[in-house]
Amino acid sequence: MNVIASRGQLRASLFRWALFTVPAIMLLGFMAGQFGSPNTQWFRDLVKPEIFPPPAAFGIVWTILYAMIGFSVALVCSAWGARGRGVAIGIFLVHLPLNLVWSYVFFGTRSIENGLIVISLVVVTLIAVIIAFWRVRRAAGLLLLPYLAWVMFATVLNYEFLQANPDGGHGNGASATQRISI
Repeated sequence: MNVIASRGQLRASLFRWALFTVPAIMLLGFMAGQFGSPNTQWFRDLVKPEIFPPPAAFGIVWTILYAMIGFSVALVCSAWGARGRGVAIGIFLVHLPLNLVWSYVFFGTRSIENGLIVISLVVVTLIAVIIAFWRVRRAAGLLLLPYLAWVMFATVLNYEFLQANPDGGHGNGASATQRISI
């Protein structure tokens, strides 16, 4: 026998990795959402772009995407000995914090402009992740394509928020002082 691992052993490795990565990615995504939420007066007062989907869509879509991301990561992590595996995981570890910090930057610091910068970096690093994952396991790269589509939509949405709220949602015509000319 000249194989390092049997098919059954490889499947077991993928299953073990998935048992770790899928819940870990979903938990990180949930925790990131706790540091910045659309449930603030600031966000409610923003002018919403026409392409803004129903709020419930975000939770549904991100839950599905985080599960797909976790499984994609499991496919790469379980690819022992595959060329580029370490690089792919490293690129993902650069990408993931950018994804997770966006909610805090946009909602937590109430900065539409900085949110746009962060989400643009998310897109760029995600493209690098997809290429790296594709080289290790094609299925891992394919699993990330819906994530890329959603993040690109979110980038356009972030831009549209900026266009609809050029003052960053901080002006809204209300002011603590009033000027009276006599």
